[in-house]
Amino acid sequence: MATSTEAPPTTRPADAHDLIRVVGARENNLRAVDVELPKRRLTVFTGVSGSGKSSLVFATIAAESRRLIDETYSTFVQGFMPSLPRPDVDHLEGITTAILVDQERLGANVRSTVGTVTDANAMLRNLFSRIGEPYVGPPTAFSFNIPTSRASGVFKTDKADGKTDKKVVRDQVYLGGMCPECEGRGTVSDLDLSVIVDESRSLNDGAILVPGYKADGWMVKGFAESGFVDGDKPIRDYTDTERHDLLYRDKGKVKALGMNMTYQGLIPKLRESVFSKDPESLQPHIRRFVERAAAFGPCPACDGTRLNETARSVTIAGASIADVCRMQITDAASWVRGIDDPGVAPLVGALLHLFDSFVEIGLGYLSLDRPSGTLSGGEAQRVKMIRHLGSALTDVTYVFDEPTIGLHPHDIARMNNLLIDLRDKGNTVLVVEHKPEAIAVADHVVDLGPGAGSDGGTICYEGTVEGLRTSGTLTGKHLDFRVEVKDAVRPPTGALEIRGATRNNLRDVDVDVPTGVLTVVTGVAGSGKSSLIHGSLADRDGVVVVDQGAIKGSRRSNPATYTGLLEPVRKAFAKANDVKAALFSANSEGACPTCKGNGRIYTELGFMETVESPCEDCGGKRFMAEVLDYTLGGKSIAEVLDLSVAQAHAFFSDGEATLPAARRILAHLEDVGLGYLHLGQPLNTLSGGERQRLKLAMHMGDKGGTYILDEPTTGLHLADVAHLLGLLDRLVDAGRTVIVIEHHQAVMAHADHIIDIGPGAGHDGGTVVFEGTPAELVAERSTLTGEHLADYVGARH
Repeated sequence: MATSTEAPPTTRPADAHDLIRVVGARENNLRAVDVELPKRRLTVFTGVSGSGKSSLVFATIAAESRRLIDETYSTFVQGFMPSLPRPDVDHLEGITTAILVDQERLGANVRSTVGTVTDANAMLRNLFSRIGEPYVGPPTAFSFNIPTSRASGVFKTDKADGKTDKKVVRDQVYLGGMCPECEGRGTVSDLDLSVIVDESRSLNDGAILVPGYKADGWMVKGFAESGFVDGDKPIRDYTDTERHDLLYRDKGKVKALGMNMTYQGLIPKLRESVFSKDPESLQPHIRRFVERAAAFGPCPACDGTRLNETARSVTIAGASIADVCRMQITDAASWVRGIDDPGVAPLVGALLHLFDSFVEIGLGYLSLDRPSGTLSGGEAQRVKMIRHLGSALTDVTYVFDEPTIGLHPHDIARMNNLLIDLRDKGNTVLVVEHKPEAIAVADHVVDLGPGAGSDGGTICYEGTVEGLRTSGTLTGKHLDFRVEVKDAVRPPTGALEIRGATRNNLRDVDVDVPTGVLTVVTGVAGSGKSSLIHGSLADRDGVVVVDQGAIKGSRRSNPATYTGLLEPVRKAFAKANDVKAALFSANSEGACPTCKGNGRIYTELGFMETVESPCEDCGGKRFMAEVLDYTLGGKSIAEVLDLSVAQAHAFFSDGEATLPAARRILAHLEDVGLGYLHLGQPLNTLSGGERQRLKLAMHMGDKGGTYILDEPTTGLHLADVAHLLGLLDRLVDAGRTVIVIEHHQAVMAHADHIIDIGPGAGHDGGTVVFEGTPAELVAERSTLTGEHLADYVGARH
């Protein structure tokens, strides 16, 4: 075969495609942004909260990439996929496949664990079914989501020409690993009957106290007319048989209410319909009932492992699959290394790689049986990262949303190395970030601003990190900003005692949290900070907890409805125009009848993608045209909802629209740094940090003496951290005790008192390694936190 002797050309046209070009991006608050991003480089996007970083990275670049990938599938397949509208941009060029690794919390399904979402459980099930002793069955025998079932009878299979293939099965066993007592949930609820039933009343007088079980409702009438109980007799006078039939009778058919209906005792009915669900997924009033009526504890039959006795009886190297799932992942990795069987070598290698990835990413302190819904946003993002660390894919775009959230300064360097490794494999890495330690490793920086909301949406700087420092932008000015350790700290007024704390990894901790001061509880991720504070203080009287948990609400919910601001505003509109207040609600009489107050029309086109468009009748304003004719201070209700918090504060502070009740709520929102949010912005568009600050604003007027804040710097720009410190000072100066769980060195340096938990994570943590002032911690440098804080305050410029 002849070969050419000519040297290949040094460059080809394909080599010129080394940029992602964005032209005329206008998503959300972006102002026709043009930007060029280098491929196969690490680009960090900076700017104040609300400046447009996520709009550019997620809502424009990543969204268009995902939309174009979806279009490669057949229309039939697209019918089963979420539809993605084209982002508002003139032109996009050079984009590659985008993989999003965001902070959305993992599902709170009660059956979802760290092991199930990372496929570790699937690999372990295969391992135990292959070499576990004694042999009990296939991998399904070790799954806590599959019950063991038996079947007998005739299986019929229809054939051609009307023929039927029959197969007789006698006592066929289908093996599963589910514990039959708790049905694979690992917990059972001990119910307080006094909260469920008032025994002094009859059914017809409202004896059942469960929400939704009204005395004249069909569910209660079904009990009363079933023939098993007397609906007019007080429950305390029931015979044992009647009591059993009301509360515990098995499911069966009865004639009642003039029809054949399914009858089931109240307790099993409630266990199926209410107590089997994750409490966080329930409506608030039902969740309150569940919390009063049920005390959840480990299932005594399986000891909380979720697995039946057969699955737990199989061991490898002295450990059952339940034992391995309970281990800290660093210990599980050591156990896997002890398996020497050539027949399962590929499986052992895959498990080792997975466990080592957990350790590498700073999550070695987790266990595989940890419910996924209990992971923080930062932990959830790092769990999602794991699947990409060993990926063979290259030339893809990885998009990260503040990957350093929840990380101690000690762990940020490790995260930086992972981002660099992804880049060095030939990938484009786009990171939205605020931490200077993460910004420092960028190849390219894009700074958006100059402000938030309508004051942002423009590119203030593009270039290197060194160039950013001298650029004069808000980010550049604060990149080397350092908070100095206080010369004098506030004296405590007392102490909140914690004695013998043993929750999760805590080792019988005794500590006094001073009152009347700002206390920062810190330590590496997984050291036990949240276990100590939330487990020991959160339930005490007068304690207000402000976390980053999801806010319940649909796309109809917004800051105005959530904070209660809309109530006085509607009344003011009604009074000024002498009409009903309900007219000024998009969820009530004032809603546009065409879009039902949504502002948008969603058209289902069967197997084609759903089309979303602004409502033509109301123009996306959500209200009927006649409602928009009514004004307050010269603005309609739609125009008011389109104002930012800062604009609304000014609007309701002066002139005809002066409204003290609205002004008070808006002042709290500005205090927590949310002045850029629009009153009508859907809640489901807020970040974790914005949700926390919105909750904090809601509690600003509370009379509670103690505030617990969980990483309030999440999502905050460097310039906003100083604003947050001023807010914390105002809370303390008003006589409140403020306890902050935090990693940010600026907050640590500003504290009056520091409690450092460690020294490591998981079973290597759980003890108090330092108590005292920030100055003492810096002077001693006796802990990881002390070393990093000393470096931080020693690097003042």
